[in-house]
Amino acid sequence: MPETIAHTTLDLPVLGMTCAACVRRVERAALAVPGITSAEVNLPLSRARIVIDPALTTIGAAAAAIRAAGYEVPADAISEPGSAGSPASGAARLAAIERAQGLEHAGLRRDAVLAIAATVPLLVIAMAHGVFDSTASVIAQLALGSVVVLGPGARYFRAGVRAVAHRSPDMNTLIALGSGAAWLSSAVSAARWLAGPRIHAPELYFEAAAAIVAFVMVGKLLEARARSRLADAVRGLLSLAPSTARRVVDGQDHDVEAAALAAGDIILVRPGERIAADGTVIEGRSAVDEALLTGESMPVDKAEGAPVYAGTLNHHGALSIRVARAGADTSLARIARAVEDAQGTKAPIARLADRVSAVFVPIVLVIAAVTLGAWLVAGVGSAVAIERMVAVLVIACPCALGLATPAAVAVGTARGAELGILFRSGAALERASTINVVCLDKTGTLTTGKPTLLEMAASPSATPAVTLPELAVIASAELASEHPIARAIVDGARARGLALERPTDATVEPGAGISATVTGKRVLVGTADFLALAGIALPAELAAPPGATVSHGAIDGRYVGIVAVADPPAAEARATITALRALGIEPILITGDREAAAHWIASEVGITQVHAGARPTAKAAIVASERSAGPHRSVAMVGDGINDAPALAAADLGIALGSGTDIAASAAEVTLLRGGIGALPTALALARATLRTIRRNLAAASIYNVVCIPIAAAGLLSPVLASAAMSLSSVSVLLSSLRLRKWAP
Repeated sequence: MPETIAHTTLDLPVLGMTCAACVRRVERAALAVPGITSAEVNLPLSRARIVIDPALTTIGAAAAAIRAAGYEVPADAISEPGSAGSPASGAARLAAIERAQGLEHAGLRRDAVLAIAATVPLLVIAMAHGVFDSTASVIAQLALGSVVVLGPGARYFRAGVRAVAHRSPDMNTLIALGSGAAWLSSAVSAARWLAGPRIHAPELYFEAAAAIVAFVMVGKLLEARARSRLADAVRGLLSLAPSTARRVVDGQDHDVEAAALAAGDIILVRPGERIAADGTVIEGRSAVDEALLTGESMPVDKAEGAPVYAGTLNHHGALSIRVARAGADTSLARIARAVEDAQGTKAPIARLADRVSAVFVPIVLVIAAVTLGAWLVAGVGSAVAIERMVAVLVIACPCALGLATPAAVAVGTARGAELGILFRSGAALERASTINVVCLDKTGTLTTGKPTLLEMAASPSATPAVTLPELAVIASAELASEHPIARAIVDGARARGLALERPTDATVEPGAGISATVTGKRVLVGTADFLALAGIALPAELAAPPGATVSHGAIDGRYVGIVAVADPPAAEARATITALRALGIEPILITGDREAAAHWIASEVGITQVHAGARPTAKAAIVASERSAGPHRSVAMVGDGINDAPALAAADLGIALGSGTDIAASAAEVTLLRGGIGALPTALALARATLRTIRRNLAAASIYNVVCIPIAAAGLLSPVLASAAMSLSSVSVLLSSLRLRKWAP
């Protein structure tokens, strides 16, 4: 059998992209390289995620293909094979992108200042008819217009020519044609007037050509600043982890790069320092601020054996820590990777904008040509016809359309991370916005996941409850058992302030009960059958609290009553169900537990539809059935255990709790890192808010083009105003998306 070569995912920073057409060109250039099987480009994050077959191609080949298409790939920002998306390489990549973007922004600022400095006097001269000497005025307009169009505007001509050469005209093509046509016609008219008889003033539109470049430059500068804020969430997360650590070797500590740490290393963390890796405390006591991971405002006490996490802040004591995970494997790094991955993927709704943008520019070129021909036929003169064609070319730039979806997805996923909600992709974010049915697991999801001793008053009157002194004896006997129910009884007794004694002569009968001697008393604790077989007389009627597991107790041959243990509802469970109903979402409980326990929890939290006794495959089948129950049903499954993984995968959207198993999290598309089930309504509401923003962006961009193109073609919009409106449309879409950064449930 031939050996299978694993494919590798690479993250390449790509600079110089300005619109959706640039995205398509980069993707096509990458896919044309043999061995590249997938290419997905994110415009706001300036990133191309590429899947390659290492046996057929390399990073260098992919980068070279993108550079050949006319875009920059900073060499120092490329991920190494096998580490794509990893925060260790991600930190280097983000830093390199930031440096490259800084240079790009500096160039934009320089060109924008030059363009404005030349355009302002040009506009004054052009509008001050008769004030200046005509010859000097024409020469000044020619000089100032040429400085702007052939200086700062040259970048659009270069990019426009590349786009045409790749048979993919884009925004740069439209700007180059618009400003170039206005400048060229004006330059020819000025040259003829200066060289020949000066009977009539020349028809000059230098101010329009220059204003197009100036407004676009200013718009691109504002857009670049707004886009740079989209990666703030990832940069902020990565900055929490210290770059160095104090490693202890042979009793001596030395500063080393945090990236050089390995599992098993010992590090020393002093008061006020952040922890550089995940690990376990082996010496020392302190309190650690873990708010970034858990959302808890109070520091968590740490002593020997306690887990600690990278990026968290050590307070007052020194800690010696044995490293378990470092670099890209830490909890903080995985969170940053998940955020970056989600920001870099496309939501399905983005494909609509991509398809529209793919055909938009050619259509605009046709409309511009028709506009030119129609006005020439109308007899307005070539100068006026060219001016109106230029207005059409400029106003139609589809930048806003290309930014509408990825900008909102990037901000929405970043805001989710701040709230402790990880969306694994843009598609997951979009699907979360459509959910109208939520299936919930019981244990560990709607409940605390920890058996708890119920209050004595909760026991039914038909079966007596043990007294506190009797509970102390029963709990003492249970010290000899490791069963979860025994642990719950012991913990419950201690929580009530009871002193326990170590039992002797303990015998455990698996699945039945335990017998032991406590301070000279013979104690039996277990099922009714266990006590009956031991000759203990039980009450004629036995009852138990709803949903509870009951243990019967006997002391020195006398039946003393029951102790009831149950997994109680999580504190936030009822409020969560109420919030889901307020969002128009139907909650359904699916559990492998018995009917009584399932219906008790359902009644406590307010759920009416219950499926109990469901094994993992049955859970998946129930989810599938709910999906097919109606044409517009979109079903999410929420769980935390291995047994929930099939149902999570079968749902339209799988949602895992951060406290659950890795298997459950890997099968889910959304992870609630903190807040437990209480974060579920927040996640779904944020997804809806993000999709509303996307639709608003797409609608605004589409309406802008649909309305403005006919206005420009009709001659009611000058090229100067068209360039200003085009630039503002892109900036407005980004600002609309950035409003999500302050979204609150």
